[in-house]
Amino acid sequence: MVKGISRQVILVQSPDKKLFEQAIFILKDDAIGVTEEQLMKEAQSIIRNPRLDGKKKRMLFAPAWACVGAVLTGMVWMLTALI
Repeated sequence: MVKGISRQVILVQSPDKKLFEQAIFILKDDAIGVTEEQLMKEAQSIIRNPRLDGKKKRMLFAPAWACVGAVLTGMVWMLTALI
């Protein structure tokens, strides 16, 4: 149990309750002066278009790095064979 910390949250109800009931967003401390309408628009846009996290972005480049490594290894092998 955490004591002494109070955070503001937004609960967004799901229109289709097949997968989840609600989403919970925890507001930053510096979110002062933002209207409720702006908060709801931002929360709904995040729900509609989730961003890729860092791991997924790195996973997209894995095959490219594997090819680069294979080419470099081949070049080093060829140089070694010629010398």
